[in-house]
Amino acid sequence: MATTTSTPRVSESEKLTINLGYVDLGQIDLLVAEGFYANRSDFIRTAIRNHLRSHADALQQVVARKMLVLGMQHFSQADLMRVQAAGEKLQIRVLGLASIAQDVPAQLAAETIESITVLGALQASPAVRAALAGRIT
Repeated sequence: MATTTSTPRVSESEKLTINLGYVDLGQIDLLVAEGFYANRSDFIRTAIRNHLRSHADALQQVVARKMLVLGMQHFSQADLMRVQAAGEKLQIRVLGLASIAQDVPAQLAAETIESITVLGALQASPAVRAALAGRIT
């Protein structure tokens, strides 16, 4: 009998909560009602993307200066074991999503990760987060 395993799907977005005034919200609802946007979330995502695009040059300069990985960076147990075998420590810097596999033991993470700076989201088990608590910024 064949067995299948599934890996948890990495969320492609993070939920945010914002407060808007009634007039702003009404204007958004009017644009949605008129068919300019599918819904409020579509309007807000589009507005944020347009605003980020207007600052693209500045963002690229900061990413380069701070030596950030742009996008997603994932660390498996095998990745961290290779780092450990080499006697090295990681300084993780990500603008986007940093993820540490759920099967990574907290002790291995503590021994191989010197620091984590994430502008975005960090996905890791509660045990790994606890082991790295003083190293996450």
